[in-house]
Amino acid sequence: MSAIEHLFSKNQTWADKIREQAPDFFEQLSKQQSPEYLWIGCSDSRVPANQLLGLAPGEVFVHRNIANQVVHTDLNCLSVMQYAIEVLKVKHVIVCGHYGCGGVMASMDDEPRGLIDNWLRHLKDVYRFHKDKVDAVTDQNEKFNLMCELNVVEQVANVANSSIVKKAWANGQELTVHGFVYNLKDGILKDMEVSVDGK
Repeated sequence: MSAIEHLFSKNQTWADKIREQAPDFFEQLSKQQSPEYLWIGCSDSRVPANQLLGLAPGEVFVHRNIANQVVHTDLNCLSVMQYAIEVLKVKHVIVCGHYGCGGVMASMDDEPRGLIDNWLRHLKDVYRFHKDKVDAVTDQNEKFNLMCELNVVEQVANVANSSIVKKAWANGQELTVHGFVYNLKDGILKDMEVSVDGK
């Protein structure tokens, strides 16, 4: 246990600092959850939704998995989407990938990796859908970045084509799906300009 004791100390320091700035912050936070945003991002520890958006706890509902996938058989992701859209009534779903994504990189070779190969199969499909465009790029780093971007585009399409989002739009719910890519090297988000709002 001693190897993680410092985490409790860091938590206490963080909570004390928040209370200094806003004495009733935690009491108010505990009473309701009403974020406007659902973030579907990569599990990568370098891509924390709240921090890079500059938003406080309670302002973003978050789902993360390897390479920010939205798979129509993933009950975890779909359950998060349904709760966020139908119960929390978020107004924006953000799919955020990032340059330097290990999942995307792993999908671009034929190295066997075990169980994760089943998950990476979805990324290999992204390559298959865009093979000509990706193969036309000769620089490996640019090719890798392009795959990160194309993956976001495909996952935005998967969100928009889900029964959950289609139902929300059919019911007239205000909901827009966005695609972003985060650059680890400068901390800046890039809008992929693939927003869909069902209108």
